[in-house]
Amino acid sequence: MRIVLFANTDWYLYNFRLAMALQLRDRGAEVVMLSPPGSFGERFRSHGLRWLTLPMDRAGLNPWRELGTLQRLFQLLRSEQPDLLHNFTVKCAVYGGLAARAARVPAIVHAVAGMGYVFSSDRIKARLLRPVVSGLMRGVLGQGHSRVILQNPDDAETMTASGLVPEERIRVIMGSGVDTRRFRPGQPKNAQQRLRVLLAARLLREKGVDEFVNAARLLRDSGRDIEFLLAGTPDPGNPNSVSQQEVEAWQAEGLLRWLGHVEDMPTLLNAVDVMALPSYYREGVPRCLLEGAASGLALVTTDMPGCREVVTRHGEDGLQVQPRDAESLAALLARLDDDRELLQRLGRNARSRAVEHFDERQVIQRTMEVYDELLPTPSWPEPQPSR
Repeated sequence: MRIVLFANTDWYLYNFRLAMALQLRDRGAEVVMLSPPGSFGERFRSHGLRWLTLPMDRAGLNPWRELGTLQRLFQLLRSEQPDLLHNFTVKCAVYGGLAARAARVPAIVHAVAGMGYVFSSDRIKARLLRPVVSGLMRGVLGQGHSRVILQNPDDAETMTASGLVPEERIRVIMGSGVDTRRFRPGQPKNAQQRLRVLLAARLLREKGVDEFVNAARLLRDSGRDIEFLLAGTPDPGNPNSVSQQEVEAWQAEGLLRWLGHVEDMPTLLNAVDVMALPSYYREGVPRCLLEGAASGLALVTTDMPGCREVVTRHGEDGLQVQPRDAESLAALLARLDDDRELLQRLGRNARSRAVEHFDERQVIQRTMEVYDELLPTPSWPEPQPSR
């Protein structure tokens, strides 16, 4: 059995879907990773996985270039003849669905983690693209022998209410999961030490980066000694990305410490107290919140789709901040700075919820169950010892 996993970056496949690929491999499937070229792709080979590249511009609008991408994707799928194609993100779902239909791929899974820039941004470009993308999704996602995996109930309701996907084809699996054995609480911290707050995400404005910076400024100006850390890099392929010059200016102003891309996230998370994500983006289920929860951090996020699946009750498994409100964020962080007992309780409850609901082994098992619905010989053997 051959399964192709197709995403718009090799970074996504490596960081979010490697564990699933290895589980599929250990259960006897031949797994092919497919993405545009990048620096992470070579790592797949060290795990015994094939990696194929497809030149693809995530934000591309040139019709001739996009048709060329579709043609190359069709040729690749016709050559590989997979039993199942699993697409990640809206653009890969649309392109993968079109090419797979032409190449007669027998089974297709579309995974859409959040509604993305086109549906969440108020920019003119996004508003112009919205009906076009909606029409393509309506014509592709609900067709053929396929299923659509969404990460939260809000997106499922939006998809069905808009007529984009028939309800019977949708499966909700909350997030890409987190390895709760790798991400776990570290040593207890000194209650008198300086509070350390982390935002770890793509540096998009909709993730609440500006609010995070402004909260840091408000707390500094009020005399609070709280350390703000920012992990992640600008995303040139997204029109709403913060620029590197902006981040460097914030660091020069003394508002935060910019870490860039962080390879060893478990170690970083064991060195901080709070994971903040003041997002007003249509998230799937944010991976940074899952990693923070598994690491026993206090979570501060918004009551937005995807985020509310992780922090379900304000004051119990995290704190919910008003979107686009730096003052609200600053007030909640000051509360955690003053109340270290609350800080610890929120972290313990977040960890318990991560173990119960978001462990990646559960996510992988549920994904295989979706595959079973589409493949002619369902049920997977027990995994063989890792090679």
